[in-house]
Amino acid sequence: MTATDQRLAASTPRPRAFRALYAGNARSVMQRGWSATRSTNWLVIVSGFFEPIFYLLSLGIGFGALVGVVQTSSGQTVPYAAFIAPALLATAAMNGAVYDSTWNVFFKMHFAKLYEGMLATSLGPLDVALGEILLALLRGALYALGFMLVMQALGLNLSWWALLALPAVLLIAFGFASFGMGITSYMKTFQQMDWINFILLPMFLLSATFYPITVYPEPVQVIIKALPLWHGVELVRGLTTGMVDPGMLWHVLYFLVMIVLGLILTTRRLRALFLD
Repeated sequence: MTATDQRLAASTPRPRAFRALYAGNARSVMQRGWSATRSTNWLVIVSGFFEPIFYLLSLGIGFGALVGVVQTSSGQTVPYAAFIAPALLATAAMNGAVYDSTWNVFFKMHFAKLYEGMLATSLGPLDVALGEILLALLRGALYALGFMLVMQALGLNLSWWALLALPAVLLIAFGFASFGMGITSYMKTFQQMDWINFILLPMFLLSATFYPITVYPEPVQVIIKALPLWHGVELVRGLTTGMVDPGMLWHVLYFLVMIVLGLILTTRRLRALFLD
């Protein structure tokens, strides 16, 4: 074999190495997690579903009667309830995905020692990562679907483009779940886990959720526009209000990059923790 052939052989992906990372059975991880969640944590799931609805009824309907109408970033004037409803929809998907990919993963990793047992089978770290992320995605989808039905009943979906809000919300949940699991793998104590809530709460309050981003000084707007929830809010709000333009593709691209980077981070961390 010539030197060129040797270099080509070395650069060719090895199927065996890939099979060590992914056995194509992420579905079993997701099904196991869903069965456990359904039997033990269903009250937590129900509470997470009603939380954004209470926000909508109190602020969107109650306080919204005093506010009247507001102007979106695209210049469209909409009722206040229709302004905050898509933001709460994106937030509900984020919260559902983050809860499953952080606190649940933390318990499975440090107390149940579940991943060590999984990776002792034919499953690879990418199977475990995808399975847990898909479980978080399923929870985010349930929240989003229920909230979308409430929005439709209240007349807050102002355009047929709102039909695309559900896949958009799944994209948002996927992005947060993929990164949430990777970040959780670095956490060692419950005190460190509190940092997740410390980050999520300001992001929820500041990401043009309850008022237009234009109320902030321009330097603060730059920071907010770098946050993932702001991209999610703008994407869903554009769809539910019918203000769709090519610029929304940047929001989609943001989450696609977030998903890829999150999967890479999570897979490498699981491999480093349990296989290397």
